[in-house]
Order: sequence, then structure tokens, then C-alpha cells
Amino acid sequence: MASSNIRIVAGLYRRTPIPVADVAGLRPTPDRVRETLFNWLTHLWDGEFADKRVLDLFAGSGALGFEAASRGVALVQMVERDRAAVTALRTLRDKLHADAVRIHAGDALDALQRMDASRYDLVLLDPPFKQGWLPRLWPLLPAILSDNGLIYAEAESPCAAPEGFELLRSGKAGAVHYHLLRIAALQK
Repeated sequence: MASSNIRIVAGLYRRTPIPVADVAGLRPTPDRVRETLFNWLTHLWDGEFADKRVLDLFAGSGALGFEAASRGVALVQMVERDRAAVTALRTLRDKLHADAVRIHAGDALDALQRMDASRYDLVLLDPPFKQGWLPRLWPLLPAILSDNGLIYAEAESPCAAPEGFELLRSGKAGAVHYHLLRIAALQK
């Protein structure tokens, strides 16, 4: 299966294989899409990752979150509800000694609604397709985003920016449409 061959693209953990748990509906973000996303982030953040905090709400294989950790972000908070996936995430985190990675076993919406004063510079959204996740999440994101915080979202079809958000970049790889957004009101 092709999805079992994913790896971390760049950074400290470059070329590390990412085991993919046998979980229904799990579709890890392909290498080239992650590379595109992190090229966008390198440009927008002037190559400065060390002070960034990242929330990976549907961690799955952890491909997006571990890529962020590999690039040197200060914190990656992963949220995943499937027990097999959580076990795989924790195993890889421990193997890599990825101290910046925190893993929460639970539902993404519950975790998001219970967040305290945490602010994130990037929220990664790769929810299960065809379950209407994104419209439920958009209204909750402004409360947890730092100034100029970004949202990366994958979906089964192109997404128009919801009201109050600005679409910065987008692309398509196979059946996956991916988008980088920010809250429009934060821009001067």
C-alpha cells in the first residue's frame, strides 16, 4: 500500500518513515503536499519556526505534525481519537525523542471547545472526508489562533474561504484539495 511509504520530508527527522496505523478512512498527507505546505510556511514565516505553536486536530498518522516538529517548531499539540493511531503516534514520538510533540487522545471538536488560553500559530485540519467537519470548526478557530495565525485545511472538494477568513493559497493532489487560510480581520 502506497500510504505505508510516507516519510518526513525535511528537517531534524528527515527521511524517517512514518508508520500508518490500519485505521478506516486514514489518508496521510502525501510527501509532496507536505513539502508544498512547508514551503508556503517558510515563505510566510521568513523561515522562523522555532517560536511557532502548532495544533494538529486530526493527527491520524501524524505526518503533518511530525513534519512541523522536524522543522523545529516549539510545540506540536496532536489530537487523535482512534486508539491504534494514538499508539502509533506515541511510539513514533518516543522513537524520535520528539519532546516538542504532545498527544491528546480524544475527539477534535471536544478538544477544541475545551482549550484554555492556548494560542496557536498554525492549526492543521485534515478531518475525515464527507462528515461536515470544516463548517463546525471554522467558528471555533479564531479563539485559539495567535495574531496572524494560519489554518491549513484538507477537503474532498475546493473550499471557499468562510466569512471572516482569507484564502492565501490552495492546491490539489489527486482527490485531495488543500488550502491555507488566515482570519481576514487580523490583516491591517
